[in-house]
Amino acid sequence: MTANGRPLMHGWWNSRPIARNKFTQLVGEQGRPAVRITLTDEQTSTSLTTWPADS
Repeated sequence: MTANGRPLMHGWWNSRPIARNKFTQLVGEQGRPAVRITLTDEQTSTSLTTWPADS
């Protein structure tokens, strides 16, 4: 999770369903202006989803 381009939080989960659940929780808890949350596969560096969504 970053705010104004700076990393604020980092988490790692070895299960995609758990990671998506944690992502949803973070959006609910941390979703506010200037916050961008990205769920990334660290093995492939692929962005799985972001909030807010890319436009």
